[in-house]
Amino acid sequence: MLRGFYTAAAGMLAEQRRVEMLTNNIANANTPGYKEDEAALRAFPELLLSRVQETTTPTSDPASRLHHSPVGSIHTGVYMQELIPNFLQGDVKETGQPTDIALVDGTVPIDAQTGMKGALFFVVQNANGDIRYTRNGNFTLDAEGYLTTNEGYYVLDENNQRIRLNGTDFAVAPDGTITENNARVARLNVAFAANPNTVVKEGNGLFRNDNGPLPSAVDNPNVTYELKQRFLERSNVDVTRAMTDMLSAYRSFEANQKILQAYDRSMDKAVNEIGRLK
Repeated sequence: MLRGFYTAAAGMLAEQRRVEMLTNNIANANTPGYKEDEAALRAFPELLLSRVQETTTPTSDPASRLHHSPVGSIHTGVYMQELIPNFLQGDVKETGQPTDIALVDGTVPIDAQTGMKGALFFVVQNANGDIRYTRNGNFTLDAEGYLTTNEGYYVLDENNQRIRLNGTDFAVAPDGTITENNARVARLNVAFAANPNTVVKEGNGLFRNDNGPLPSAVDNPNVTYELKQRFLERSNVDVTRAMTDMLSAYRSFEANQKILQAYDRSMDKAVNEIGRLK
């Protein structure tokens, strides 16, 4: 009976974490460039049960008098193995702000090992020189004229150098070339992750790659993309579907909770009624 406690409790924990994930997705439904998380639920390994009984033929070896009769397998619960970002392209909306830049995917190769489509990112850098990646093109100019994210990360060009401008009167071509006063200033760098599972979320719409810098997609003949100035990529969260999934998670949590309560009542009777001496 105790196995039932653990199985139901494991189901409740998995659904609780799923609700937390869905809540975070819904909270970021209006965050530009946000990529929703998807849960990967896995079952714990099954246990094979067998019945041990004694044979009627005595032998010198006590162990030989026992044989095992298979009963069957039993499930031991479920758990959330990992959160996987969904890099599906979000809708693009016009904002009219010259510092807003949307990264629109074109031809992106499919990874042969995972069967997943690759992902493209803006390349940014923090004050310590650490490289990060983002899909949020809601940029701004800092006090020194550098193009940065709202969190202060510097946007980098194709040579991984910071981009400095004189003002907001600049133009961004579809290939990422930035011109100001009819003069070329820089070209925005776009990184390419052949296997998007190698990048990890780091908060505020940022990603990091623990296996080293991602290769650049600039002038990569196998990758095409377009940069649109005065546009932003919206979050790819489907709020309607997320709310439906959340209601489903709540119902699953409630069902496991009722199972746990039923086991608790059974244990209470076993201890306080069946085991009572008269």
